[in-house]
Amino acid sequence: MSDLGPQDACLDVRDEPDGILRVALRGDLTDDRARAVIGVLRRAAESGRDVLVLADVRHTGSIPASARKVSSEEMRTARVDAVAIVGASFSQRVVVTLLAKGVHILTGQLYPQQFFDTEGEARAWLLAQRGALRARRRPAV
Repeated sequence: MSDLGPQDACLDVRDEPDGILRVALRGDLTDDRARAVIGVLRRAAESGRDVLVLADVRHTGSIPASARKVSSEEMRTARVDAVAIVGASFSQRVVVTLLAKGVHILTGQLYPQQFFDTEGEARAWLLAQRGALRARRRPAV
């Protein structure tokens, strides 16, 4: 468990003006929080937009097995184009990498994922990913 009490735990998901979905979790990742985040990703994908996620995990606590299971199961029906993770500890990097591999095995979906120390670096990388996505989608002339 994290040192944060339940009153300090919160989930903040924002659609930024540049089209990036910024997700910040303060406290532990619960099953309900995992479902909520993936629900936002699913709705974004259904709208036809690029799903670029900036995940701020600097204040995230534990990611229990049940939340990891929910995340991998729920990601079967969600599309993500790229994920930039800011502030991950070594253990968080291991867990997130394993989750991404699990999603790939279950769905065949492989998306670029990168770890960063700062939001600025993460945002720049995501915007470059969006440019690459759009270039691949352009019809050949």
